[in-house]
Amino acid sequence: MPSNRARRCFPLILGAWLISSSQYPADAGEAPPIAIRFENHHFVPQSLTVVAGQELVIMVVNASTETIEFESFKLNREKAVSPGETISVHIPALSPGSYDFYDDFHQDVPEGMIVAK
Repeated sequence: MPSNRARRCFPLILGAWLISSSQYPADAGEAPPIAIRFENHHFVPQSLTVVAGQELVIMVVNASTETIEFESFKLNREKAVSPGETISVHIPALSPGSYDFYDDFHQDVPEGMIVAK
């Protein structure tokens, strides 16, 4: 049978364990990830509307058979994406405005747009 001291400490230990093992929600300043697929020689969706002043993560999925490059001069981002690969692009809180992105490896691919409101 546990001692009185052990019985008094058990709720504290259990509480500390529950707090340390629980999952905390994502930072309130960051939106859930947004997926963009590259397939049939274009980005889907081609236009995104996001909340201005909020960090975001864009998951770029290359569903094509060729390497692409997700690039945006305005966002200061440039990442090559191999066929079948998915990458994460972390973007800081944006000011209201429009931010283009494109596949720099294929100039004939239509540009995409992120609109922060």
